[in-house]
Amino acid sequence: MTRAVFPGTFDPIHYGHIDIAKRAAPLFEELIVAVYDRPLKSLLFSPEQRLDLVEQAFADNDRVKVMMFSGLIVEFCREVDAQVIVRGLRVFSDFEHEFRMALANRRLAPEVEVVAFITQEEHSFLTGTTVREIASLDGDVSSMVPGYVAAALAQQFQEVGSDAVGMTSLRD
Repeated sequence: MTRAVFPGTFDPIHYGHIDIAKRAAPLFEELIVAVYDRPLKSLLFSPEQRLDLVEQAFADNDRVKVMMFSGLIVEFCREVDAQVIVRGLRVFSDFEHEFRMALANRRLAPEVEVVAFITQEEHSFLTGTTVREIASLDGDVSSMVPGYVAAALAQQFQEVGSDAVGMTSLRD
């Protein structure tokens, strides 16, 4: 059985993530969408909240399994007997980062391949940071995330305030 892992922080999950996973799932017997529990960046949602939002995204897809993970992605791949890591590429700068990560992962686990999917053009601007910033400013994110994610964003910002996450430049 060929099993693949699509890792990420998914803070929050957006249509770019969902598109990559839905396109990858038919190519493997199983795709595990792996939610990283403790990244080195500040997040809006807790690991449990992110896991729940991701589970909702794939509730109707029996080829996709959602799991939480810690530590190195290649170690998680070994734990779940996955042979492939799925990554998404939006822009040229993503390629450089993903290329370096693929080489490092290859050094750590030569038995695990990396497969990169080019994002659909309509999702090329999407990042969790962009979605969070627009939502924090009461902007309409309905074209970027499923309705339940938009609702979770609105609720979270009501509870923690709009300054809870780092912003880019959409305020200017």
